[in-house]
Amino acid sequence: MNEILVKKELAPKIKVMEFVNHDIARKAKPGQFVVVQMGTKGERFPITVSGTNPDKGTVKLVFNEVGRSSQKLGALNKGEVIDNVAGPLGNATEIERFGTVLCFGGGIMAGTMVYEATAFKKAGNRIIAVIGARNKELLIFKNEMKAVSDDFYVSTDDGSEGNTGLDFLRTIFEREKVDRVIAMSVATVTLRTLCELTKPYGIKTIVSLAPIMLDGTGMCGVCRVSVGGETRFTCSDGPEFDGHLVDWDLLESRKRVYSHEERLSALFDEGRQKGFPSSVSRR
Repeated sequence: MNEILVKKELAPKIKVMEFVNHDIARKAKPGQFVVVQMGTKGERFPITVSGTNPDKGTVKLVFNEVGRSSQKLGALNKGEVIDNVAGPLGNATEIERFGTVLCFGGGIMAGTMVYEATAFKKAGNRIIAVIGARNKELLIFKNEMKAVSDDFYVSTDDGSEGNTGLDFLRTIFEREKVDRVIAMSVATVTLRTLCELTKPYGIKTIVSLAPIMLDGTGMCGVCRVSVGGETRFTCSDGPEFDGHLVDWDLLESRKRVYSHEERLSALFDEGRQKGFPSSVSRR
């Protein structure tokens, strides 16, 4: 259980892993996630499922090494075992024949969006696919997304490849009727910007949120967000919501709650890597 069969580095600090878990592979659907724990005392952190193979019993995850726990996961190699994986959790994406669906995958979520776009395509939709990243070195799954789409676009924050930013989407919305937008990104500001672009056109925009999360079952309330003026739990009510109803200011402020502790943890790890004693690296 949870033995790693495939491990690759797609871009700096961005990894893809495929591991064996027949139960998750059989039950997981696009839009759902798993909660990973490294060690019995490690923190629990969510990763959205990027694909499954029920016949082989394998699950694919794409993640970025941003903290101590994700770095530990990224340090595992083929043949090793992930300590604990719980899932599938959350609600699956609403997959229907809507017409024309614009699928946006930002950063590491491009891998997950391939999984979703494939499902929308199989349902008979016309797919406009967009992947984005800070720069061209961080763009992933370009060929896979292009293969499943009818129209394909690339966006980078610095303009190093494709379009600069997301303003070019206005041209698409003005040129043709888009029936639904589905967007995934760990960057809250990106999802918020996308929703601001689609709102004037009245396009239903579904976003997958990534707030701070703990147990992943709705018991702790850590992942609570405000949607349409009501408190919702991302793990059990989501993770996908109508982006035009999300209180983005509240979400952004809650995601910054532990930013100080995260910086201290990163400095501590940097100190340990340089060989400083724990008493020094903690200062």
